[in-house]
Amino acid sequence: MKSKKVAIVGASGYSGEVLVQLLLNHPHAELVAVTSRQNAGQTLAQVFPKFASHPKSKTLRFSEPNAAVLAQQAEVVFLALPHGVAAEFAVPLNAAGCVVIDLSADFRLRSAEVYKEFYAHDHPAPELLKTAVYGLPEVYREEIKKSLLIASPGCYPTSILLPTIPLLKAGLIQPTGIIADSLSGVSGAGRKAEVDYLFCECNESVRPYGVPKHRHLSEIEEQLSFAAGTKVTIQFTPHLIPVNRGILTTLYLAPAEAFGDAAGADAFGKKIAACYQQAYATEPFVRLLEGKALPDTKNVVGTNVCEFAWRLDPRTGRLIVMSAEDNVVKGASGQAVQSMNLVCGWPETSGLI
Repeated sequence: MKSKKVAIVGASGYSGEVLVQLLLNHPHAELVAVTSRQNAGQTLAQVFPKFASHPKSKTLRFSEPNAAVLAQQAEVVFLALPHGVAAEFAVPLNAAGCVVIDLSADFRLRSAEVYKEFYAHDHPAPELLKTAVYGLPEVYREEIKKSLLIASPGCYPTSILLPTIPLLKAGLIQPTGIIADSLSGVSGAGRKAEVDYLFCECNESVRPYGVPKHRHLSEIEEQLSFAAGTKVTIQFTPHLIPVNRGILTTLYLAPAEAFGDAAGADAFGKKIAACYQQAYATEPFVRLLEGKALPDTKNVVGTNVCEFAWRLDPRTGRLIVMSAEDNVVKGASGQAVQSMNLVCGWPETSGLI
């Protein structure tokens, strides 16, 4: 199986670090370039001592990001950059024929107007929005295989979309009144020095933020609207919790049909179970929990797996769905590598199990 040369732009952040780890050990990808302005000139071993035992760690050095140089070095380029900055590299790399997998929000939306509403500046490359594919492999697998520009989803959206899209497509839940509460580890804020994310500010503390209009709402609502075939608006509240990694999301959904008594609840429950089995029974990175099991971040951290379970509440008439994932693996770098595997024609699980 033919290998490909890959590069990471912005390899010094949390997502970049996980990309480095996954790609160093990938059976088909050869990591040939890592960029970081602040670490330019240093080896991988100097910046990330945890990789010091890898043969490449002392020879592969961080460089200044340069799109023209990267286009000559690599066939696949990951962009682990802030929104607004990623597009500056995506445009020339895409034009040079590289496969670009962007972990920022720059190409996740179809609408430049919605992007401006949520990100407070004009989109830097609106002409590419129609060509980008949303990189959620379980939903857009075939489209990803043919794409040169893949917009990898946000961490919160992944935890919400995977459990909800099949139910909307099947017409089992109402597209109105959806509530999502999510709790994320501190690494979701990125590797930056800000008071809100200092140890003493986060430890022994749980707090909401981004209320009532977190940026990820834009892609969540757009993707749910595609699935439902009608405009979907949801209530989403993210929370910061004192752990390094992991996201736990709880969704409160209104069934499309009242399930009434115990017999009705049992019949509706079988429809939910059948819907999830049809959507995810053969998916390598979705784990459907059975019996009394409920999602737990300790069971997914360090993996590319999103696990979820559901319960019907006869008192409120609601369907409750809960999911857990690692925010920097399935919620970022692992999912990006999953998309790379698809577009390169490799087994989807390569380097991820």
